Amino acid sequence: MSQALLVINSGSSSIKFALYPARPGAALCVGEIEGIGHAAHLVVRDAAGAATPGLALDGAATHEAALAALLAWIERRDDIAELVCAGHRVVHGGAEFTAPVIVTPDIATRLEALGPLAPQHQPHNLAAIRALARLHPGLRQVACFDTAFHAGQPAVATRFALPRALSDSGVRRYGFHGLSYDYIASILPQHLGARAEGRVVVAHLGNGASMCAMKRRRSVATTMGFSALDGLMMGTRCGALDPGVILYLLEQRGMSSAEIGQMLYRQSGLLGVSGESEDMRELLASTSRHAAEAIELFVYRIGRELGSLVAALGGLDALVFTGGIGEHAAEIRARVCRQAAWLGIELDEAANVTGGPMIGCPHAQVAVLALATDEESVIARACRAMI
Repeated sequence: MSQALLVINSGSSSIKFALYPARPGAALCVGEIEGIGHAAHLVVRDAAGAATPGLALDGAATHEAALAALLAWIERRDDIAELVCAGHRVVHGGAEFTAPVIVTPDIATRLEALGPLAPQHQPHNLAAIRALARLHPGLRQVACFDTAFHAGQPAVATRFALPRALSDSGVRRYGFHGLSYDYIASILPQHLGARAEGRVVVAHLGNGASMCAMKRRRSVATTMGFSALDGLMMGTRCGALDPGVILYLLEQRGMSSAEIGQMLYRQSGLLGVSGESEDMRELLASTSRHAAEAIELFVYRIGRELGSLVAALGGLDALVFTGGIGEHAAEIRARVCRQAAWLGIELDEAANVTGGPMIGCPHAQVAVLALATDEESVIARACRAMI
C-alpha cells in the first residue's frame, strides 16, 4: 500500500481523473465520472489500459456527490494507504498565476475572479476544488494552469492593439492548452535529440484546438488569445472571428450577449459548419457536402495559423501533432502536411497510417511527429514538487 495523488479535470457534466503514486511513477489508473446530473457512472482503466467493469454512482447528481463517491471508491482500493494531494487542471491563471500553486481560500477567490475569461471551464474547475475542500478538509490541493506555459512569451506576442489602459488591466493574449504543451516539450528530446531545442510547432487538435510555436522548448507564440475561443476552428467553437461580426449580431440581429456566447462556444466550429457533428470521426465517415466543407475549413485554418507561427519562429524544424484528432486522425495529418509542403514537410504515408511517432520522411527538411499528450502526468509532477 502506498500514498497516492489524485489528478482531477472537472467539466460541466464529467470529472476526468487519474491516480498516481506519491513517489515518481506511472499512473495507477485513469478514469472518468460521466453523466453527472442524471445517470452518473464511473469508468476506469488500470495501469495496463484495461477497462474495469463500470460502476453506477447512485445519487451522484452533483459534482460534490460525484467526488464523494470517487473518494469512497479510492478508500476501498487495497493498493492505496492514503491520499496526500489533489492536483487540478485550472484553465485560466491570468497574469498572476504563472506556476502551480497550493490552493487556499484566498487563492480560490482570486481564481474565481478570472471566471469571465474562461466561462465554459473555470467555474467547473473551481467547483471541484471547493467541493473537495468540503469533503476532505485536510487534503492539500494544487492548481495547475493551462495558461502558465505561455507566461514567458515576449510582450509583443501578448499585446492587443487596444488602448493601453485595457492592456494594463489584463486584456491581452494568454494562450491555453499549456499542460499539454508542457508535456510535449518535456518528451521532445527523446524523439528529436538536439533538434528539440529548435523551431517547433505543436498542434494540439481535439474538440478544443490550438497551436503553439516553441523555441528552446518554450512558448514563443500561440493561436489562442484572451479566451479559449480564438485561433483554430474547433469542435463547437468558432476560432478567430472578426469582432465586427459580434457588433453586427448585437446591433443588427438583436442578439443578446448570452445568445452570442452560446453560439460562439456551443453551436459553431465543426458542428456549426457541418450541421451534423463536432466529432471528427463522424465527419470523416460522412458523405455529406457540409461535412466535407467543415473538414476543409478545419484543415485550411490550421495551414493559415501554421504559416503565422512559422513566421514568428523564423523557420521550422519540426511539426508535432497531438490531442485526440492530432494523435488519431491520420487523414487530417495527411491533409495538413500536404498543404504545408511549401515549408519542406514531406509525409511518410505508411508511417502516418500506423501512427508514428515519426511520420515524416527521414530525409525531409522538417521532422513530423504524432505524439500522445499526457496532461495528467504534468499535474502529478507539480503535486510531487509541492509535497
